[in-house]
Amino acid sequence: MIENKSKLSDFDILEIKSIFQNLVENNERYDVDEIEFWFENEGSWTAKESRIRIVNLSSYILDKYQQTAHLRIISDDDCGCGN
Repeated sequence: MIENKSKLSDFDILEIKSIFQNLVENNERYDVDEIEFWFENEGSWTAKESRIRIVNLSSYILDKYQQTAHLRIISDDDCGCGN
């Protein structure tokens, strides 16, 4: 999957985003802190920049999903306004 763990390519970033998007779209949850902990302790991810980038992507995707999910709940709510 990731060929150079010390420098993520644009393709790697797109693939990582896709993985996290698929998880949240399928209602699977993940803990960003656990992802960060795993990368710090796994051993082969020695480049801190790559680890930080992946953790940030996971956080961004999760936050984005939670915000849009919240908006869907609000928009589905019966406000009694005739809409």
